[in-house]
Amino acid sequence: MIHQITSSLPSFKTLTFSPGLNVLLAHKEHGASDRQTRNRAGKTSLVEIVHYLLGAMANKESLFRAPALRGRTFEMSLDLGADSFVVSRTARDKAKPVVKAPESEPETLANTQWNEILGRRLFELGSVGVAAQGRKPTFRSLFAYFARREQSGGFTAPEKQAGMQQLVDIQVSLLYLLGLDWQIAADWQLVRDREKTLKELKKAAKEGAFGAVLGKSADLRTELTVKEGRLKALQERIAAFRVHPEYRALELEADQITRNLNELANDNTLDHAAVRDMEAALAVEAPPAILDLAAVYAQAGVVLPGVALQQYDDVRRFHESVIRNRKDYLLGELEEARQRISARDHQKGVLDARRSELLALLNSHGALEQFSKLQAEGTRLDAEVNHLRQRYESALQIEGSKNELDFERSRLSLRLKRDFVEQEARLQEAILVYENISKSLYESAGSMQVDTGSNGPGFSFPIQGARSKGIKNMKIFCFDMMLMCLCGARGIGPGFLIHDSHLFDGVDGRQVISALKVGARLAEEHQFQYIVTMNEDDAFKETLPGFDLSDYVMDVKLTDASEDGGLFGIRF
Repeated sequence: MIHQITSSLPSFKTLTFSPGLNVLLAHKEHGASDRQTRNRAGKTSLVEIVHYLLGAMANKESLFRAPALRGRTFEMSLDLGADSFVVSRTARDKAKPVVKAPESEPETLANTQWNEILGRRLFELGSVGVAAQGRKPTFRSLFAYFARREQSGGFTAPEKQAGMQQLVDIQVSLLYLLGLDWQIAADWQLVRDREKTLKELKKAAKEGAFGAVLGKSADLRTELTVKEGRLKALQERIAAFRVHPEYRALELEADQITRNLNELANDNTLDHAAVRDMEAALAVEAPPAILDLAAVYAQAGVVLPGVALQQYDDVRRFHESVIRNRKDYLLGELEEARQRISARDHQKGVLDARRSELLALLNSHGALEQFSKLQAEGTRLDAEVNHLRQRYESALQIEGSKNELDFERSRLSLRLKRDFVEQEARLQEAILVYENISKSLYESAGSMQVDTGSNGPGFSFPIQGARSKGIKNMKIFCFDMMLMCLCGARGIGPGFLIHDSHLFDGVDGRQVISALKVGARLAEEHQFQYIVTMNEDDAFKETLPGFDLSDYVMDVKLTDASEDGGLFGIRF
């Protein structure tokens, strides 16, 4: 319960609370005009102060961003379980709460730390969600049901503590507060998230945003398999690659040897041709026989004298000498050519052996730049394979996820129904408590229904005249009281419930006083604190025998008729 709320603002009206029902009234002063309302008396501000001290963030529209409150500290003493704590927080940007635990010095905490402490002490959240997937209950989400905020849309429906509250947050929070398996609701949100993604992918593919890029799974499977094979082969080649530090020098030497071998072969070709020519010339070199010459002259009718024949012998000898000299020359040239060919053949053998050695070395090693190129190609191909794999998996998700998600929905529905059967006693208790509270207000009692719909657990509250704003608000009253009773029995919750005057807008006076009487009775029976802020004339429109609301009215009186009549004692 809350014991006291105070502030360093001198004009602030300190609020001291008692167990059970506490009614903070805004009075209408005698002689006040119709224009002097109680809308700025500070009734709703009480709820905002409690939220601020219990870990709420102060957004731009927050009361605690107002220049008139900047630097002012607000403090609240309250029970957290069996211990009493004092928490204070200054109105400024990113202000941290200062918490004083029993028998300890005040400690400045980060807002997240303070929320964790509150979650453990008030809702036993210390062990919740350690291994849980998806969403999980949080202190701020749970606490908002016990101090609804008008500015957040907290009075729109019983199951919602904020107008923009997400379905998963509603389901997880209420299942947890009712003692049911909240993890089912969290898992259901995972299905909804996947369905949303699938829907967006299908829409984008249908509209051509990336349908051509995504492709069909069958085509992508083939392309992916081929490129994965290429990548594997390239990776094996890179793994076996050996870099030789002098690879380029060896490569140049091998190229030079090849050029030398080509030159030697060309020179040998020329010498072989010369050898063939000289051998042919040697074969035809021979002097004509002397008898043949005499016969030629005789046939010509010329008788050669002895002198002529003697001179001819000199000519023949000279001729034979010339032939012999030419033959010796050809034989010398022939031998030199053959020696040159032999020398080149030997040199070619040596060079060819060296080239073979170099080529073997080059085949087993590679250049550093070649290795770098292989690595770059491997990186590029790996990125391409990863991109293909993502496209393939996305295509599979689009083509096959619907059946999988339908199956998951069916499985979750069975889990939820099984949990409802196993926890039937708790569900029945919640339904009966809600109905009994509703009976105290209306002849035709409303009811609470919890079903297993196609989108997870659903909550509805049928009652006659449900379209009436007043009846809608009383459904919230019945629901909040039911939560207080059930959570109190389980030993969780803040131990107090706060309703500001917005809850009673449009409610018939008879139901207002009946609700206050029910709240006082349940607070006493279940040992919790019920804090209500109201306008005085709304509170006392009706009376009930045996119930005097004046017994629960707080000493502090609020009014908007004067500058200092509100909770803060100033207007801003």
